Amino acid sequence: MISSIIFVAVLIAGGYIFAKKASFIRRNILLGREEDRSDRKTERWLTMAKVAMGQSKMNARPVAGLLHLFVYVGFVIINIEVLEIILDGIFGTHRMFHSLFGNFYFMVINFFEVLALMVIVGVSVFWIRRMIIRIPRFWSKEMKGWPKNDALFILYIEFILMSALLIMNAADQVLMAQSPEILEAAGLSKYALNLDGHFAISQFLVGLMPQDLNMLHYIERGAWWFHIVGILAFLNYLPYSKHFHIIMAFPNTFFSKLTPKTELDNLEAVTKEVEMMFDPSIDPYAAPPEGAEEVVPSRFGAKDVKDLSWKQLMDSYTCTECGRCTSVCPASLTGKALSPRKIMMDTRDRLEEVGRGIDAHGPEYEDGISLLNDYIKPEEIWACTTCNACTEACPILIDPASIIVDLRRYLVMEESQGPAELNAVYTNIENNGAPWQFAQADRLNWKDE
Repeated sequence: MISSIIFVAVLIAGGYIFAKKASFIRRNILLGREEDRSDRKTERWLTMAKVAMGQSKMNARPVAGLLHLFVYVGFVIINIEVLEIILDGIFGTHRMFHSLFGNFYFMVINFFEVLALMVIVGVSVFWIRRMIIRIPRFWSKEMKGWPKNDALFILYIEFILMSALLIMNAADQVLMAQSPEILEAAGLSKYALNLDGHFAISQFLVGLMPQDLNMLHYIERGAWWFHIVGILAFLNYLPYSKHFHIIMAFPNTFFSKLTPKTELDNLEAVTKEVEMMFDPSIDPYAAPPEGAEEVVPSRFGAKDVKDLSWKQLMDSYTCTECGRCTSVCPASLTGKALSPRKIMMDTRDRLEEVGRGIDAHGPEYEDGISLLNDYIKPEEIWACTTCNACTEACPILIDPASIIVDLRRYLVMEESQGPAELNAVYTNIENNGAPWQFAQADRLNWKDE
């Protein structure tokens, strides 16, 4: 009874802490401006199934894709067993589902054990790739300190959790192989299940187990508690980690951009101004039609995170920091300051800072800091060629280019700060109606040459 009470308390505490942080992140995302992503729902569901569940974009790099599939499928499916662990913890039972499924239950556990081994192999190879082979994209300038340690912590956590599962099953296997009379005499009658054969992987750990039944019980219970508390701790670690994409990948791919990646969105207020320039019949001072809202943007482009859309902010929380975007970025490859991965990391870090400020000082609080200049420098965003290689490479359909474009818009339209080459083009368009430095009347002179 005491064990069950402690377990329920731990379960409630873990769920509450996660829900509180998840609410904080949701609030932060909704600080962004509105954007309609509710169209083409069938296509969105199919995209989520293909990309988030089917891991389709991971196949661009087959080795990493296969290893990621091992870890993803293994970790997700194995955690189905968490349901049984939770029920056992609440009711004080042992392998509750065995009474429902009989020997088929052990076949399922064997499958879980094979998956656990696949996870261990996957994270081990990932560690070797990161720490021994030292693949360059894992060692970029933005991957120092916490980002580097975070990537390693998650590998260690998954390795330990899967090992605890196998150790628990190994000790349990020895106990369940004892006769009911021996278990009854030792006060361990709940282990008296009909074990048909051996567990697929943990059987190789049986030789390491002690023979004392009470010691086996402590090992099994210790590994059981470690596994479930570790999973709850892992759940609450996710929102602070790049591995929050385990959850965020699903809504992010559902709300992803369905139009061509190179298609830029127009600013509605600017579009109306251009329409009025080309159509003299439009009265610029006329009131908007009844029921329509007048489009008066508080700012052209984006200076800070609140100027970005909620989807762009969701992108920042979904970023896996895998570096595939930066590894294909032509600006980054030629030594420019730009790293699309850093753009997403900086956006997330600034959004977290804004959220903490709101919690501490209220929704109107301004700290005098902005995403542009304080986190992301103009030289970074002007290095972008808007080729969208980063967006194409992202395995979960994040769009760093859209953030870069909005930051540029602010610099040009609000601050009149652009590269000299672009300023010359803008001046020519304004004066000559074309990017070239000659009058419209001379535009066709080439045909007379």
